[in-house]
Amino acid sequence: MAERDLYEVLGVTREASAEDIKRAYRRLAREYHPDVNRDPQAEHRFKEINLAYQTLSDPARRRQYDQFGGAGFTPEMFGFGDIGDIFEAFFGSPFARGTRTARRRTRARPGGDLHVVLDLTFEEAAFGARKDVDVQSLERCPRCEGNGAEPGTAPSRCATCGGSGELSDVRRSVFGTVMTSRTCPTCEGTGEEIASPCTRCGGEGRLPARQTVGVEVPAGVADGMELRVEGGGEGGRHGGYAGDLYLTLRVAPHPAFERSGSDLVTILELPVTTAMLGGEVEIETLDGPERITVPPGTRAGQVLTLRGRGVRNLGRRGRGNLLVRVDLAVPDRLSRKERQLVEQLAELHGDPPGRGPRPGRLRRPR
Repeated sequence: MAERDLYEVLGVTREASAEDIKRAYRRLAREYHPDVNRDPQAEHRFKEINLAYQTLSDPARRRQYDQFGGAGFTPEMFGFGDIGDIFEAFFGSPFARGTRTARRRTRARPGGDLHVVLDLTFEEAAFGARKDVDVQSLERCPRCEGNGAEPGTAPSRCATCGGSGELSDVRRSVFGTVMTSRTCPTCEGTGEEIASPCTRCGGEGRLPARQTVGVEVPAGVADGMELRVEGGGEGGRHGGYAGDLYLTLRVAPHPAFERSGSDLVTILELPVTTAMLGGEVEIETLDGPERITVPPGTRAGQVLTLRGRGVRNLGRRGRGNLLVRVDLAVPDRLSRKERQLVEQLAELHGDPPGRGPRPGRLRRPR
């Protein structure tokens, strides 16, 4: 509880007006604020002064103090006080006088975020695209323009809390009488209530609506990535800012290509003869048909590279490569003539058919 009579702390009488109390607080705050007064006792003295002011400047607390005394009131309950009052005490600025009112909650509430899955083709993810996304949302009511009040009316001071945004509760305990504050349930701490709610939105300030949001999908995105569209979510209540729209990307697979970062990987089945003799082969890329040179003696598993034919690098210039892994297409069946030709080739290589098993040649993997 307070150690001294709070009127005595401020040097005023019990009949002092609110202006007398504020004037006394200003004078003492200038003298004892710890940032100004280096006396070790200044901090305790200032807390005592602040307790007196916070109690006696509030009509409800002052009535409680006059009726029950200082039980339950301690300097630690209020710290160093409202910054607006301290600012005003030192500088006398009219700006500071508004800070006490500004402590009330604003009626504006931000809108909720929306989450949508956005389907993309493989090509759209690789090169980017503009997509229109339809979402079920809440938008500002056009009748009341989002403030929730019927046109021609305005929100009024809350009758429950008197516009303070909070209610005070007084209770007795073994430690004395304690007063606590809680947010007013009628106005939700805003200090205002709507006497005549908008007939279209019921005072909510928002209406359900289906909206189309344009989205620029950057080139190089991948499956599972998430994009954020600022302000693409639900509209805010009572003039609050809109929420955001979050898009989870779902990229369709490609029948021929697989991604490895910004590179594309595919498998090219080559006839054995082409692999042996070499030549040019036409393949499909994301940019259209391209010719690729197959060098003579190409082995299975060898990788041929087409530079700059991969996916665009996300957030920077350039593209990845197209990596073509060679697989040899060995026929399952041979005609008689084909078999004769293959047997002749085997003989030329010193491996005629019909000979017993020959030792395989092994080499260390690279």
